Amino acid sequence: MGTTAACKAIGWPRWSWYRTHRRSPAPPRSPRPRLAPRRQPRALTPAEQQQVLDTLHAERFWDRAPASVDATLLDEGVYLCSIPTVYRLLRAAGETGDRRRHASHPARVKPELVATAPHRVWSWDITKLHGPAKWTYDYLSTIVDSYSRYVVGWMVAAAAASSLAERLLADTITAQGVAADQLGVHADRGTSMTSKPVARLLADLGVTKSHSRPHVPDDNPYSESQFKTLKQHPTFPERFGSVQDARSFCQGFFRWYNHQHYHSGIALLTPADVHYGRAEQVIDARAMVLDGAYATHPERFVRKPPQPLQLPGQVWINKPLDPTEAPQQFPG
Repeated sequence: MGTTAACKAIGWPRWSWYRTHRRSPAPPRSPRPRLAPRRQPRALTPAEQQQVLDTLHAERFWDRAPASVDATLLDEGVYLCSIPTVYRLLRAAGETGDRRRHASHPARVKPELVATAPHRVWSWDITKLHGPAKWTYDYLSTIVDSYSRYVVGWMVAAAAASSLAERLLADTITAQGVAADQLGVHADRGTSMTSKPVARLLADLGVTKSHSRPHVPDDNPYSESQFKTLKQHPTFPERFGSVQDARSFCQGFFRWYNHQHYHSGIALLTPADVHYGRAEQVIDARAMVLDGAYATHPERFVRKPPQPLQLPGQVWINKPLDPTEAPQQFPG
């Protein structure tokens, strides 16, 4: 009979029974005795286990697989144990594993880059643009200045070739007038980015290169953010009719992005204002407008006078958590 039924039968409240018979805290229970493990009656004896290992260690068997040894012994009229048992004995003796030499790759270092002005760190990436038919693509390569978010160079091509990437980088560096030992280019590990022609070009121009860790898209955030703005723009089509169509669209988009788009990461300034040094003038003009608004209606600003957003002094890729760590800062 359960507790509820028993209390109901004798007319006693159930909680009175719990209060009477339960102690708080509960008395400690004596530990349950642990029984010694019993030996499996079907298991091999220690002598039989050693016999199996000695057989495998014999000169004629030491370079053969357990299955081959078992077949050979069966043909000779000898049976020692099953093949899984052989593997269990070898595993217990630490004699299983791959004999081949495997390449050991060092751990990928997290890139930690900082830019305090334009032309210090460029972010480079490639994305696909859907072509006129299914499974057809054009490839858009963009180079974004991490500090100003200005798209300094772009190219739409039918393929992502290292020769095209080399030409894009050379033309962009020349057009922007970047001095040697000043710039660093950060990209992911695509075949175009890691190709030898691109590496030789950057070395000849005095440009430092860095790469994202494998399968870590957050290591290249500014290019990913720019691609998101591109593909979420209201005028971005589902498909492009041709390479020329894609180039025509990108030409208009990047003109708008650089000169008209107010970027939230750079104090709602346009990338061109920051890239060409007009940011302070724009911020000062906004401050004058806000001062006039405060002088007209100071009661509308309860806590403090309004201030325009300020341009960040540093732009990071993977800012270190420890402030004492030195970031990778390119010279110049």
